[in-house]
Amino acid sequence: MSGWLGTGPLSMGRVTLRPFTFDDVDALAEVVGNPEDYRWTTVPTDPGSARSWIESALADPSRRVAYAVVDNADGRLIGSTSYYDIDADNLTTAIGYTFYAESAQGTVINPTAKFLLMRHAFEECGAVRLVWHTHENNARSRAAIAKLGATFEGSLRKHRRFADGWRTTAQYALVDDDWPAAKQVLLERISTEER
Repeated sequence: MSGWLGTGPLSMGRVTLRPFTFDDVDALAEVVGNPEDYRWTTVPTDPGSARSWIESALADPSRRVAYAVVDNADGRLIGSTSYYDIDADNLTTAIGYTFYAESAQGTVINPTAKFLLMRHAFEECGAVRLVWHTHENNARSRAAIAKLGATFEGSLRKHRRFADGWRTTAQYALVDDDWPAAKQVLLERISTEER
């Protein structure tokens, strides 16, 4: 069942999510302008780190499906997002490893990308639960996850390695019963932000 979620592509409006290839190395290396602005996540900053990032992202498709986020307005690769912690037996996965170029932040790009992943998981693949993890102190990420309709479920202490220590992770989830209401809110939000 390693292919439960497939690999896309998924597309709507301004956004296409498609699998990464090694042809994306140079474009991915240019997504992040100032790495200091991405202190909550590891991001590629040059061709070498972009190649390593893609190798890692593609290493085990039964555990992670990584997507290049492409802006359909101009065809540029502007970020990444993934399914990870894929558990096909229990029809659950996490969504994360997300980062965007500064020009895409605060636009319709993230809600559209997340809508595509959520709709695909729930409606096409029969998922029953989607999970988001973020550093407990990453207020911007926590607000973005909550705006998707996900429910805060609690803090996971010493959940992930972070810098030279450990992070406490804030965990959020959305279950299939919640999807219809969350879907409607997201579609309205995307429609409003596209104007």
